[in-house]
Amino acid sequence: MRGRWLLAVSVLAAVLVTAATTAVLLLVEPKLSKAEAVKTGGLAGGSVVALYALWLNDRRRRTEEARHELESDKVADERFARAVELLGDEADQVRVGALHALASLARTTPRYKQTVLDVLCAYLRRPFSHPSYAKEAADPARSDGEHVGEEDRERQVRLTAQRLIADLLPWGRDPDPNRYHLDLTGASVEYLRLEGRRVGRLVARRTRFYGITAFAEVDLSKPALFTGARFHGRVALREGRFTGGISFESAEFHHEVDFSGAEVGAFLDLNTAPPERRVGELAVLPGTNVKGPKTGWALITR
Repeated sequence: MRGRWLLAVSVLAAVLVTAATTAVLLLVEPKLSKAEAVKTGGLAGGSVVALYALWLNDRRRRTEEARHELESDKVADERFARAVELLGDEADQVRVGALHALASLARTTPRYKQTVLDVLCAYLRRPFSHPSYAKEAADPARSDGEHVGEEDRERQVRLTAQRLIADLLPWGRDPDPNRYHLDLTGASVEYLRLEGRRVGRLVARRTRFYGITAFAEVDLSKPALFTGARFHGRVALREGRFTGGISFESAEFHHEVDFSGAEVGAFLDLNTAPPERRVGELAVLPGTNVKGPKTGWALITR
């Protein structure tokens, strides 16, 4: 109904413009023939119809784009729901495929990236243990091949989840300005590598880190909470920027920690035993609130 009304108005406006233009031309230019005046008036009136046609075409285009976007959102939602459902499948190959499907969705539909990261972290928070953790906690890979079974298959799924988390986080020249958060509370992670990644908040309370934990050149703008965490292998914080603060409260260090070139701001909680083996010094930025005894920690003030 509205479209018909607008069409009628545009036709009426075209007729009025044609008549008015013709009348004005005949009055202003008496020598101009009626045929020329009518022709010119018709062109003026036709422009009104042309403008209406352009507006109508743009309106249809925007409607089509909105419909297409709605359909795309629906497809994305269905893909997400299906992938999450497959994470509970008994076959490890299916679970790996589901993880990759979620990562692909996060890349093609940016609004899903934080949600997908939350799901990957939630998968890692599921209870898990592997015989190599008890035998070679500092370097579980040394026991590869000694154990073949459900634990090994699940281990590979979890390593895939860790790699995908690192791949989804912005780093280097990635133009993504967003800071994504990770929650690994209580998880068991193995050879976690976040080198150079830009992260918002990292929650790793009571997290068990096996093998080398690589946070070299990481950039965290929100708090990094390692409260009660256990680092069974080497920890590389080299050149890391922890401007949102770090909590090492009740954390345990069973191997070497590399602080070379790392810096911390906002706060630093040292209420725990310092690592026995250290490399480099941790720079404390001005205004940082340091809690706990500094004895045994290699700190420098900037």
